Amino acid sequence: MEIQGKVVRLGGLTEGTSARGAWRKQELIIETIEQYPKQVCLVCWGDRVAEAQNFTPGQTIKAQISIESREFNGKWYTDVRPFRFDLDTPQAQPMQPMMQQPQEFAAPQPQNNIPVTDYFETDNGDDLPF
Repeated sequence: MEIQGKVVRLGGLTEGTSARGAWRKQELIIETIEQYPKQVCLVCWGDRVAEAQNFTPGQTIKAQISIESREFNGKWYTDVRPFRFDLDTPQAQPMQPMMQQPQEFAAPQPQNNIPVTDYFETDNGDDLPF
């Protein structure tokens, strides 16, 4: 999955040691770019910690993410883990043609001085104009 948003702030850095060795975890909070923006906490592990620390608030990023939930003591915990970051550079907007201002159009005036109704008045006893 992919998520795009502006970096809001870096969360806490947590370090520790487990049976597998030393580990580091860094939270990166972004705000999605949608009609109704949402804040999402990306949990970065290992090598992603250094990448996350390079971002500054206000930068727009894209992240390839995986969502993982796990149960512990009857409670469920969900992590949004990025496995790839891309700095989202604004692309040049395509040039749009300049719109011409609408011109006021006047109704066409008859070229001769005969009123329009006179064209349809004939005395041949026929109601049809032709």
